[in-house]
Formats: sequence, C-alpha cells, structure tokens
Amino acid sequence: MSKRIAVYPGSFDPMHNGHLDIIERCRPLFDEVVVAVLRNEGKKPLFSVEERIEAIREMVGPDVRVESFSGLLVDFMDQVGARAVVRGLRAVSDFEYEFQMALMNRRLNPRVETVFMMPREDYIYLSSRLVKEVFSLGGNLTGLVPEPVLARLRRRLRPQDPVVPA
Repeated sequence: MSKRIAVYPGSFDPMHNGHLDIIERCRPLFDEVVVAVLRNEGKKPLFSVEERIEAIREMVGPDVRVESFSGLLVDFMDQVGARAVVRGLRAVSDFEYEFQMALMNRRLNPRVETVFMMPREDYIYLSSRLVKEVFSLGGNLTGLVPEPVLARLRRRLRPQDPVVPA
C-alpha cells in the first residue's frame, strides 16, 4: 500500500493558528503532510520564502515536511508523490474560489483529490492578510498566531518596540 501523502499549499505569509489547526487535523488522516509554501513574488510578501519555511518548520516539528514550490500545484504533487491537496475553508466566500481550483486541479491531473477542512471556530475568520493589517495598526494578536510569528512580526514591522518577555 502506498503512503497517503497530502499537500497543504499556501503563501503562509505569515502562518497563523488557523493554518496550524488545519495541519493538526491532517496528521491523523494522512501518513505524511507536506506544507508547500508558494513562491509568488508578485504578491509582495512580507517574509521571504526562506523565512516562512524556517518559521513553519519551527512550529510544526520534524514530522511535517515543509518545502517551497512555484508553478502548477499538480506538478509539485507529482514530485512529492501526493494525491490529496488540503485546502482550508473559512467562509462560503472561500468555497467558490476553492471549488474552481479543485476542479481545475482535477482536470489537470485526475489523480488529485481535494480535501476541504475548516479550522476551529476560534480561527474561522483569520487570514494572513488580516494578521498583518491588525499587527501593523497596533492590534493584539495573542492567541491568534504562534509566539515565533509574533516575534518575527515585531522584528519586521515594529523594530523600535521594546522586547517584552513572554
């Protein structure tokens, strides 16, 4: 029997607790989870791909593989031997876009199945864009992002702030 490998793709700029919740939900369902960080400089990311990979590895531990990719997701999935792509759904508005992507991925590679997962209710509204915006305006993200992400956000967006021990 072949390994059940799932790919969880995204920009993860930055990763938040909703992302981590989805990863935790994947662990018992798949033999291996690959977090795939999209290389898309057109989005003008806050953190480089290398910084995001380093941060994610720090948060998920050694049993989750973290890699970057560019180009078609289905090609990356073939490279890593995955048949399932995991996508998080926060709201009905996410579904329309994700449904289109799932159908296109299936068209490009009929072996690819998309698994939609919802994060815990505490994180259903979270997005990386919202995390960056709230933080840059001085908002409190405690409980919404892991401490390593808060530290990276402080260094990048508020380098003048004093370091406050956790």
